[in-house]
Amino acid sequence: MQNDELIWQNINLNFCSYKVKGKQQKQAFCKNENNVTGLCNRQSCPLANSKYATVREEKGVCYLYMKVIERAHTPKEMWEKIKLPRNYEKALELIDKHLIYWPKFTLHKCKQRYTKIVQYLIRMRKLRKKNTKETCVA
Repeated sequence: MQNDELIWQNINLNFCSYKVKGKQQKQAFCKNENNVTGLCNRQSCPLANSKYATVREEKGVCYLYMKVIERAHTPKEMWEKIKLPRNYEKALELIDKHLIYWPKFTLHKCKQRYTKIVQYLIRMRKLRKKNTKETCVA
C-alpha cells in the first residue's frame, strides 16, 4: 500500500531530485515533467500523489495522463494515456469526463495546462508559417 503522506514528508524534508530552490526564494520549484503547476508542494507533486493527472504534449499532440493507484505495482503502466482531440471545447469536455470524480484542484490545473499548451502550439504554427513565407519571398 502506498501512503502518500509518508512519501511527501520524505520528499519535502529530505531530498527530491526534481526540487529546485534558489538562494533567496521561499517557494521551491519542481522540474518533474508531470507536475501540473511547476511548484513543489503537496497537491501538485506527482510522486507523492497516488491519484494524479496531467496534460502533456508530444510532437504537437496533447494527451491526458492519469496516474491510477490500481496500477502502482507496475510502474511502467501506472500512467493511463488518453489522446485529446484538436478541438478545444471537445478536449475540455473529455478532460471533464475523465476527471469527474477527481479533486477540483487537479481538474482546474489540467484545464489550465491544456490551455497553455494549446496557446503555445498556435504560436509555434504561426511562427513556422511566417518563416516559410519569408524564405519563399527571399
